[in-house]
Amino acid sequence: MSLTYPYQNFYDMLDAASTSSPNKTVIFVDDRKVTYKAFLQKVDAFARFLEITGVNVGDRVALIAPNSEEFVISVYAATKIGAVVVPVNNMLKASEYEFILNDCEAKILVTSMQYRKEVEGLRACTKVEKMIWVDEAPQIDNHNIVFDEVLETHRHGEESRGLCKLDDMAIIFYTSGTTGYPKGAMMSYRNIFNNMIAGSERFNVTHKDRFIVYLPMFHAFTFTVMLMIPFYNKSSFVIIPKLLPFSNIIKQTLLKRVTVFLGVPDVYNALIKAKLPWYFMWFNKIRVFISGASALSEDTLIKFNTKFKRANMLEGYGLSECAPVVSVNPMEVQKPMSIGPALRECEVKIVDDEMVEVPLGQIGELIVRGDNVMMGYLNRPESTEETIINGWLSTGDLGKMDSDGYIYIVDRIKDLIISKGINIYPRQIEEELMKFSYIKQGAVIGIADPNSGEVPVAYVELEDDVDREVVTPNQIKKDLKGVLANFKVPKNIVIVEELPKTATGKVLKRKIKEMHLDS
Repeated sequence: MSLTYPYQNFYDMLDAASTSSPNKTVIFVDDRKVTYKAFLQKVDAFARFLEITGVNVGDRVALIAPNSEEFVISVYAATKIGAVVVPVNNMLKASEYEFILNDCEAKILVTSMQYRKEVEGLRACTKVEKMIWVDEAPQIDNHNIVFDEVLETHRHGEESRGLCKLDDMAIIFYTSGTTGYPKGAMMSYRNIFNNMIAGSERFNVTHKDRFIVYLPMFHAFTFTVMLMIPFYNKSSFVIIPKLLPFSNIIKQTLLKRVTVFLGVPDVYNALIKAKLPWYFMWFNKIRVFISGASALSEDTLIKFNTKFKRANMLEGYGLSECAPVVSVNPMEVQKPMSIGPALRECEVKIVDDEMVEVPLGQIGELIVRGDNVMMGYLNRPESTEETIINGWLSTGDLGKMDSDGYIYIVDRIKDLIISKGINIYPRQIEEELMKFSYIKQGAVIGIADPNSGEVPVAYVELEDDVDREVVTPNQIKKDLKGVLANFKVPKNIVIVEELPKTATGKVLKRKIKEMHLDS
């Protein structure tokens, strides 16, 4: 049965929720509650301001902002009048912001004083006309405005809406740029709604659910699953401004009776090790944990399921270019180490180098087709043509599929190591490293070698309480020899204080390769 789309744009969805459930709380933040009706009024006020300011259909409104109510208001207000929202990683530097804001030609920037050092000079080198500060402004003038004052000034603003259609552009997600500059993945309303609807089905979401949002809102995973799905289901969500202290996430999860918890492997590893009070384990209302951004190790999955017996852990897979979810384990049957079957109306194939589908169980590249696949890369037609071939999006991930349609990611194509003509999958070595109690996290890269072509090299973070004189590279190598074929054992093992990671905890292998070449 094909998906039907009840709304043309985000504002229509918000309007419907506000009409049917005006007094229901949609957002919990600190000690405040915001109802659907109150949220709609704030969206209307900010939309009116943007319109008066001269923001037109198709103009870009960029967000370099913390997790906040203002972030969400900006999304709905900008798209109400037909503008395009650009959520930007708030951990970048001024030069990186300059590139992104110029690439998308942002007209308005919503930001915060905590990023002042990196953002204050951006107006001079971009087309940004006004900066709206969610807390306080470094100065008040025509170009620097405080968010609350905008809401107060325009709270009786006239109704207006751009009446965007399903296939109009809504969002530009910038990929993390594993090679060169980041690329802007252009997402239509259809792309995001497809994920919302199919995701809601897979997670069995109802109006009774409460989500917790502590991962960065700018990330496609958090944006669609934790910010948008609640509105679609007239649910609620709890905003946590910062990841740390982690104890606050635990506290708010319990106090606000959170039912849907989204995390990444780093967070779940922390939860396994955390000495949680008995009353949290007894009284928490979590029915489902969702894991994404990077692969959960088998060891983490086993330990997590042993500790949290009353909830389902659903591992999924996605990428910014797919809005972002492609597949998730269903509530009914989870298969360890699998990323589950594809969402409804999303097709997945495993193919060889000639784009020919391989038999079940064989390894090939995972390609995706469906309404969740992006419109293309902004200003990059060549990259779009290389990535979307005959409607199929090339993911660059190696995987296999079983007879039930469950998908298993083996590795990234670019991470594959070919040593003396034999394929070595770094993820397999990383899985074994994670089983050692003394290792917090490991990453394996391929390094050129005159004799073998390539050899694996491992970079590892040790647990805090480990005796560094006992756990040496030679000891780790010796332990790996007990579980891996000799040709898979890393030639070198480097112990580091911390592996370079993205905002969601994904290890940046590109940075590790740079570290290795510089050493």
